[in-house]
Amino acid sequence: MAQSSSPISGVAERYAGSLFDLALQENSVAKVEAALTSFETMLAESADLKRLIESPVFAAEDQERAISAISDKAKITGLAGNFLRVVAQNRRLFAVPGMIRAFRKIAAEHRGEASADVTSAHALSAAQQTELKAALKGVAGKDVTINVTVDPSLLGGLIVKMGSRQIDTSLKTKLNSLKLALKEVG
Repeated sequence: MAQSSSPISGVAERYAGSLFDLALQENSVAKVEAALTSFETMLAESADLKRLIESPVFAAEDQERAISAISDKAKITGLAGNFLRVVAQNRRLFAVPGMIRAFRKIAAEHRGEASADVTSAHALSAAQQTELKAALKGVAGKDVTINVTVDPSLLGGLIVKMGSRQIDTSLKTKLNSLKLALKEVG
């Protein structure tokens, strides 16, 4: 299996693997996954929270106090809450988004599912997500969990990454290809 060259990816995978092992021992994988998804949603919606986890200027104690308060207020308790506190203590908050993705991937593999990262130009409706899951199930041959992120710069379409495969149907990529083709002709 190929190893990622990114040090952040390695940190994220190690932390996620440890969290998964603990969650499996406590039989709380689904609960931890839901709590991490909740934190991820808060992170996506709050520029201040994003700045807190990405900025190296905050002291570890300040980050830990802030994460503790946020976790308590959001009712992220137990293993997931303790995990976020430990990550803050160890000055690894910058890698939390990668840890959440890695945890989801490990949990999906444990359930016998494939996972796919989907980037769309706009939020997908529940019906669109269901249809996409069905299409990906046909390709993968097993159930697929999807992690959807929104990137308005795509203009339209989707980018789907599943394992080593990537399917890019975004309007942005098509326009860039057309632009390149026109430069070659002219």
